Amino acid sequence: MPAPDRTSLDEIVAAGRSIVEAHGLDGLTMQAVAGRVGVRAPSLYKRVRNRGALVELVAEATVRDLARRLGEAAPVDGDPRAELAALARALRAFAHERPVAFGLVFAPGGGGVSQALLAEASAPVLRVATSLVGEADALSAARTVTAWANGFVTMELSGAFRLGGDVEAAFEYGVERIAESLAISVSEH
Repeated sequence: MPAPDRTSLDEIVAAGRSIVEAHGLDGLTMQAVAGRVGVRAPSLYKRVRNRGALVELVAEATVRDLARRLGEAAPVDGDPRAELAALARALRAFAHERPVAFGLVFAPGGGGVSQALLAEASAPVLRVATSLVGEADALSAARTVTAWANGFVTMELSGAFRLGGDVEAAFEYGVERIAESLAISVSEH
C-alpha cells in the first residue's frame, strides 16, 4: 500500500507564494517550501519537477488571482471610465498586497505564464478598452492603460516618487486623465 500524500500541489503553491512575498524570489527554494508544508525536499519532486517549475506555478497562481480580482472589480454594465478606474485600483491594490509576485509576472518573461492565462487576466481590461475606444483600437488602449498602471505602481513600490505630494491623488489623476483621453479619442473618430 502506498504511503498517503502528506501535501498537495495547492499547498505547495500557496507556500511558494508566501515565501516569495516574505523572502523574495531568491528565497523560493525547494527546501524552504518543503519546510513550510512539512515534508522533506525530495518529496516535493513528486509534484513539482524543479525550482523553475515551482516559479512558474507561483507566477500562474498569481496571474489567476489577479484575473479573478480584475474580473470582480468592474461590473459589465457600468460606465467604462469608472470601470477602467476600478480595474486600475484593483491592479494597484493587488500589487501592494503581493509586490514580489506582481514584479515577477510583469517582468520580462512573466514567470513563464501561458498565453491563455494571460489572455484570461487581460479580458476585463480589453472589455473596458473596447467599450471606450472600439474594437479596432482596444488592444492598443489596453496596453496603454496597463503600461501606465504598471509603471506607476512599480515606481510607487520602489519609492521612486520622492518629490513630495500626494501619491494617491496622483494615481487618481492619472486614471481619470487616461480614461478621459481614451473616451475623447473615440468621440473624435
